[in-house]
Amino acid sequence: MTETIARTAQASTGSQIGFFEKWLTVWVFLCIGIGITLGQLFPGPFKFIGSLEIARVNVPVGILIWLMIIPMLLKIDFSALHQVKQHWKGVLVTLFINWCVKPFSMALLAYIFIKVLFVHYLPQDQIDSYVAGLILLAAAPCTAMVFVWSNLTDGDPYFTLTQVALNDLIMVFAFAPIVALLLGLSSIKVPWDTLLISVGLYIVVPVILAQVARHILLKQGQTTFDSALKVLSPVSLMALLATLVLLFAFQGEAILKQPLVIAMLAVPILIQVYFNSALAYVLNRQLKVAHNAACPSALIGASNFLNWL
Repeated sequence: MTETIARTAQASTGSQIGFFEKWLTVWVFLCIGIGITLGQLFPGPFKFIGSLEIARVNVPVGILIWLMIIPMLLKIDFSALHQVKQHWKGVLVTLFINWCVKPFSMALLAYIFIKVLFVHYLPQDQIDSYVAGLILLAAAPCTAMVFVWSNLTDGDPYFTLTQVALNDLIMVFAFAPIVALLLGLSSIKVPWDTLLISVGLYIVVPVILAQVARHILLKQGQTTFDSALKVLSPVSLMALLATLVLLFAFQGEAILKQPLVIAMLAVPILIQVYFNSALAYVLNRQLKVAHNAACPSALIGASNFLNWL
């Protein structure tokens, strides 16, 4: 998927992507292997890093996410945020896919694969838990990673920030009712502390840091600002790969203990990611939304795989 993203950016902008970006898919798989290996060789240090949490939100991962998304946030001048109005159709497509399609398509896929096709190969006492986990995943869109994918595709930073902020706002009100409906529950306990801290750590704090850094850099001149963006661009990708190493180091033992279960759970997730992303892009194309908004709009569903980890 990372290679597809990079090629799409190259085709749309006419610019040549660098060697590192071109082979990003290879680096991703290498980091997955490195993460699992390091987690097995040095379980103690990684368990300690994994324990550095606030309301079940891992702080080291949060810091890496800052490094991932700040390069795009630096491009945002809040006094020009009104220009996102030109992409209002793309915003509507994003909201439609995330809240009217994604949770329900995942519920259908979870039923087909977990309760029908794979039912005899999964632990019977965990079937309902797996279905519930997949639905919870789809109802809580991953937002921070969208900044990385958007940056790779030369996406409009104003549009990206707007769609992320709107999805986080809607999640506060819509998450519990949608999950309760799909799981057939009369009520559901929402982990408000985790939800609010995640939004603060992954969105609010990096936005503030980026705006402070932008102000300081611009005071030193446009040349300094442009040079900083150029330097930070590879830092963003390195932080992405470091995040993968950490996540797979944390989960490596579970993956190695039950690889077949992990593989079967990945099937509906991957189908849903590609289906929702393709549907969003087709809708944006039909509505004649510019690529720099259509691509980030589609990619907000593509980052759910990391959310699963």
